[in-house]
Amino acid sequence: MVNYKELVEFIAKYLVTQPEVVSVECGEEENGIKVMIRVAHEDVGRIIGKRGATINAIRLLAKAAAVKAGERVDVDIVEE
Repeated sequence: MVNYKELVEFIAKYLVTQPEVVSVECGEEENGIKVMIRVAHEDVGRIIGKRGATINAIRLLAKAAAVKAGERVDVDIVEE
């Protein structure tokens, strides 16, 4: 099984200004694996990117790893 938590956390920490605040949780759901990213409030825009380009790229990488493993994965940002 692919470790989606480590994959997403590695990418997110290099994108933000406060990498020590980055938190990634991974859990199983009935329709696949859910990965939730938490970052500092001022770094949310960096993770989302212009018109969602950055978060879509992160999702694409996670889904590419999931296809090879025969799994389904969904990546979301938790805004607080």
